[in-house]
Amino acid sequence: MVQLLEIKKEIEQLPKQEYDNLRHWFAEKDWKIWDKQIKENSNSGKIDFLAKEALEEKNNGDLKVL
Repeated sequence: MVQLLEIKKEIEQLPKQEYDNLRHWFAEKDWKIWDKQIKENSNSGKIDFLAKEALEEKNNGDLKVL
């Protein structure tokens, strides 16, 4: 916990450009983790229900234009 507090303190002291770079790095890292999880869930069939629901709505004419 002390290490995290030290990291937070250091982040707060970063110049704007370095802070922006860090935020970008975190965002990219989060998206990579998200993409990996989605791929794993897709490969395992955990999200097949989403495609099934979408196809059912399409076949019923219940889809809305966004």
